Amino acid sequence: MNPDRTRILVVDDEEIVRESLGGWLEKDGYTLGTAPDGPSALKAMREEKWSILLVDLKMPGMDGLQVLEEARRLSPDTEVVIMTAYATVDTAVQAMKNGAWDYLVKPFDPEELSLLIQKIVARQALVRENTMLRRALRREYGFKELTSRNPAMQGVLDLAKTAARSHSTILILGESGTGKEVLARAVHSESPRAQGPFVAVSCAALAETLLESELFGHEKGSFTGATARRRGKFEAADKGTLFLDEVGDIGPKLQLDLLRALEDRRFFRVGGSEPVTVDARIVAATNRDLKKAVENGDFREDLYYRLNVIPVRLAPLRERREDIPTLVDRFLEQLSLEMEKRLEGLTDEAMEVLKAHDWPGNVRELRNVLERGAVVCTGALIQASDLGLISDTGTPTAAAAVPNGAPASLEHVEREHISSVLAFANGNVSQAARILGIDRATLYAKIRRYGLRRGGEGEEPAA
Repeated sequence: MNPDRTRILVVDDEEIVRESLGGWLEKDGYTLGTAPDGPSALKAMREEKWSILLVDLKMPGMDGLQVLEEARRLSPDTEVVIMTAYATVDTAVQAMKNGAWDYLVKPFDPEELSLLIQKIVARQALVRENTMLRRALRREYGFKELTSRNPAMQGVLDLAKTAARSHSTILILGESGTGKEVLARAVHSESPRAQGPFVAVSCAALAETLLESELFGHEKGSFTGATARRRGKFEAADKGTLFLDEVGDIGPKLQLDLLRALEDRRFFRVGGSEPVTVDARIVAATNRDLKKAVENGDFREDLYYRLNVIPVRLAPLRERREDIPTLVDRFLEQLSLEMEKRLEGLTDEAMEVLKAHDWPGNVRELRNVLERGAVVCTGALIQASDLGLISDTGTPTAAAAVPNGAPASLEHVEREHISSVLAFANGNVSQAARILGIDRATLYAKIRRYGLRRGGEGEEPAA
């Protein structure tokens, strides 16, 4: 039960009742609003989401039963408690038939009110948790949520769905934030191994020595701090799927160890002498150009071909802008549920701003921008100014400048944008990563790759 997330609207034509009830409930930690009559209450419901309505039965113009009826239509999840000084069996039964949670007879004890609200809040929390779990399961597993209006992207998803039914290794290519792990989970859920575990490991988040132990496990005493035998991710993924995220960032030694594990389906724990055999399907992902990395000598050619059995490329969001409205609807549905806030959509201007943005952080960045808009907006519609993508001149912000009038390369655009975000965040990598819609490990890797200072300017000094 979390009072901070519970918003209660008190509807009564008597000011002293509104003030006294508001005072009691605010002391319990709830967020309060008041309305002097039925029309005002319904207006408040159209503008914001309320968890509970306390409604007086007898009010001039529109009585409590009418407010109840309209409230149930506007927001079925909002619970309504009827307050009356004229309690009769008939009115109480009618209110309950119309969908009221309960009724209170005036004057009532504040303790009675508090207990009733606590019961409602506890039930709403349980319903919310169950709903979020069901939606999370629908969202994370299967291809139902992975739809696109872009013909090329539709072909990619069809290929991934077909490949999922095999045991072959899949390599997912795409920029940060395009949804590579979401696709990997969908592949697992459609595969013959769906009943097995799905194990994900970020190859960019750990130093090579730590990543070796993370992948293959270690024996007791194999290094300082190894106080017990530990199973690695490969073992944990036995009979299931191992997702190797940002596989292009692993070092030369680990590339060789990984190649052997993929070829032989067995490996040695760190410090171990007995081989460990596993049966795990490999799905790898990277935002790097592995073919170019092979040509430069940064990535083993034999490992590249071992991983690149079925390559699947996820297009960046700027190449499939027609998907933005669909993604917006999906994310706003999630955010409305998570924040318990009525979100009916975006204004036309706000949608145009989203379509004009270049989205260097892709789908993850879009979700973060919408979350910001959902927090900042004061009504049910998110305005363009709520998104944080409008410059001082009122025009959409550009991802990066175009040098000498010529189109900039993608690397130049990304470097300049990351540099500007780091400067905006005053070198705070966590804040910059949230703005960009990527994780901290990925941002650190890009800072090293482009030689950026954490302040966003110049070259990183040599170590």
